[in-house]
Amino acid sequence: THTRTRERERESMFATPSAPSCSSSTSKVFLSSRSKTGWASVLKSSSSSKSIADKRTKTFRKSSSSSSSPSRVVVRASSEQPKDPLLVRAARGEKTERPPAWMMRQAGRYMKVYRDLAEKTPSFRERSETTDLIVDITLQPWRAFQPDGVILFSDILTPLPAIGIPFEIDDYKGPLLDKTIRSEEDLKMMHSMDYSKVPFIEESLKILRSEVGDTATLLGFVGAPWTLCTYIVEGQSSSTYKTIKSMAFSNPTLLKKLLSNVADCIGEYVIHQIDSGAQCVQIFDSWGGQLPPHMWEEWSKPYIQQVIAKARSKYPNVPLTLYANGNGGLLERMALLDIDCIGLDWTIDMADGRKRINSVQEKAVQGNVDPVVLFASEDAVEEAVRTVCKKAGPKGHVLNLGHGVLVGTPEEKVKHFFDVSKTIKYD
Repeated sequence: THTRTRERERESMFATPSAPSCSSSTSKVFLSSRSKTGWASVLKSSSSSKSIADKRTKTFRKSSSSSSSPSRVVVRASSEQPKDPLLVRAARGEKTERPPAWMMRQAGRYMKVYRDLAEKTPSFRERSETTDLIVDITLQPWRAFQPDGVILFSDILTPLPAIGIPFEIDDYKGPLLDKTIRSEEDLKMMHSMDYSKVPFIEESLKILRSEVGDTATLLGFVGAPWTLCTYIVEGQSSSTYKTIKSMAFSNPTLLKKLLSNVADCIGEYVIHQIDSGAQCVQIFDSWGGQLPPHMWEEWSKPYIQQVIAKARSKYPNVPLTLYANGNGGLLERMALLDIDCIGLDWTIDMADGRKRINSVQEKAVQGNVDPVVLFASEDAVEEAVRTVCKKAGPKGHVLNLGHGVLVGTPEEKVKHFFDVSKTIKYD
């Protein structure tokens, strides 16, 4: 039962965001486009690679030019440069007028609309690998709560088949890999990213960017190399990570090759997501906190930096956030990475965490309300949000939970979290 609960929570661990209310016509499109070809046909209907927004603009211009009215509309260029979305500015470390907010596991089983969809489409792989379903699920919390971040509904393991490592997800055991990598020979199964295996990532991000625009930040995400390799080596979820930790001592050369290969691929995957419309990318080192700090320094940190360097080579100004669950002993080490923003889990005092990070290098921070607070009263939720924001200050803070939304969380408390965040104003 514990394993099943853990995997059910994990299935939306890295999932989606929400959005300002869609127009009624847009909502109808989402509700009627549940087939696998629904959004694909929308993409194909554009003879060029222009966005849906471009197509809408063309339609408007055509109707305007055919109008009998001779009046002309003159649009004067503004001398002011448009601002980047609030969350992008905060993740870069800038001072903002209020704290931007989103939640890890923003879309998932705590929402009734998601549970209803999951009943009709019980396969998590299908939900997270079908373009129209990804778009719909990603936008569920955006429609409901209007957060400042919309994070792609996907999974950290999604790119594995694209690098030659197939996997399945069992309802009870979670991810299962038939073939693990535990030898030099096994390494030969890996190859560079084959995006034809994951076309839904590009398709979904392009549609989401068109729908959301700059009313919220579109976030992509990836798993850190160490975290991904725990599955690649263990073959499934683990509570001890005995096989991969032993490999660090028994065959360090092999493990370093594996981590480096994965890091190269994930760096390319970050670029692919940004190419497709992501405005900010979060790296999840979900199981990095399972390593002693000195081992994280050797077996996780260098390969996260490898991912960052690859992404920076093409997109030096797109903000990158790093979150590692159980990172209380890692903050100073994390601050040495070329990362823009560091996510704090709920076990760290925000003021202390900010101080520790800035003692090494000034970074933006994210977090870190305890997810369990959302089961308490609205007054408790408001107090927790305001306390975290006060301790973080007005510069470089992205409001979030210290972990993902828990299964069973009342939706009205999630809404209250976001409503309170919008009442906090900085001078």
